[in-house]
Amino acid sequence: MALSVAITVVGGTLAACGAGDADTGADGKVELSIGTFTEFGYEDLLVEYQRLHPDITIKHNKTGQGGPYHQQLFTKLGANRGLEDVVAVEEGHLSDVLAKSRLFNDLAEIGPKDVTADRWLDWKYKAGTDKNGALIGYGTDVGPLAMCYRKDLFEAAGLPSDPEAVKPLFATWESYFAAGDQYVAGTGKAWFDSDAQIFNAMHNQLPTGFFTTADSLDIESNRDIRANWDAVTAAGARGQSAKLTAFSNEWNSGFKSAAFATKTCPAWMLGVIKGQAGPENAGKWAVTAAFPGGGGNWGGSYLTVPKQSAHPREAAELAAWLTAPEQQVKAFVKTGNFPSQVEALSAPELITATDAYFGGVESGKLFAEQAGKVAEPQYKGPGDGRIQETVTTPALQAVEQGTSPAEGWQRVVDGAKKIAG
Repeated sequence: MALSVAITVVGGTLAACGAGDADTGADGKVELSIGTFTEFGYEDLLVEYQRLHPDITIKHNKTGQGGPYHQQLFTKLGANRGLEDVVAVEEGHLSDVLAKSRLFNDLAEIGPKDVTADRWLDWKYKAGTDKNGALIGYGTDVGPLAMCYRKDLFEAAGLPSDPEAVKPLFATWESYFAAGDQYVAGTGKAWFDSDAQIFNAMHNQLPTGFFTTADSLDIESNRDIRANWDAVTAAGARGQSAKLTAFSNEWNSGFKSAAFATKTCPAWMLGVIKGQAGPENAGKWAVTAAFPGGGGNWGGSYLTVPKQSAHPREAAELAAWLTAPEQQVKAFVKTGNFPSQVEALSAPELITATDAYFGGVESGKLFAEQAGKVAEPQYKGPGDGRIQETVTTPALQAVEQGTSPAEGWQRVVDGAKKIAG
């Protein structure tokens, strides 16, 4: 699911003190390592790359959870040893990597010269560059946002349920919360899963995150952040939130038990819904090409080459090949990770992809349309992702459990200041 994966490749570039201490094997082959987390869909691709490059061998270090993976990444960065030649970075942690861009190679300098910015969606490419314009990461997948909803629950509440007919409900956040009030009034049940999930989606649509472009904490002076906080907590207080912690057991079972009627839905969320709601709910869930505020992105990763690598050019060649449109389409077919490459978005394998669970929707075409709605990448300062994960989300959970929105907001301000230093 478009969550980052760390990859270590043993082939053309080996971290000098990286995932293994050998630069070249006894057989004379260049040994590369690649580090990834969750599912990138690279297992078959790495085998193919070694077949095409018999002078390269690759070791793939794959971690199940993105959180521990990124903690280890920054520990190894600080120690200047232990990183793979190719390292995956999830977009939520990218700002911390860009703040340490001096420790990574500029892929525009060491990578293949035919790999240019026009390979990627403009916003995806820009997000992988540092303030000096150095390209720190080749984009892998993205998580363009649409809205998923339960058709049967909408019908029971007197709301339209056809994917085209529901689009006006999801046109703006105001219309979304207004429809939520109608749903709660008609059913007495929750409209969305949690305050935090909605707040994060709203927040990520702002031009800047919790920091200014000068990396000054902006949480108190940025009125849009507080306005989003007030809107979400007010909707939750009116009964719209199911008060579930994302990816918890209760949240997982909520898809099956109809604990909420709508879900912010990046492309990879379709797989989550199918897995958690189960076959008995096939056809009840639907997805529509609409999202409040126009569009957004949740998830996706980049492949980087740390300066620890002893074979940076070979590592960059591997990362470039893995992020080529052809390979990203293969990864999409295997795992559903949605490509960020322009050519891949019009590939027949993607455009013709349908999903019977969601009523036969042309899911590939739908999310390609949503990807095109994302504008400039949000500027995130160092610590931005940590504030969202460890400060705003717990504070919103506290509000759902009875803390006043004002007190919860003060927790956010205080916690953000500690992280910003």
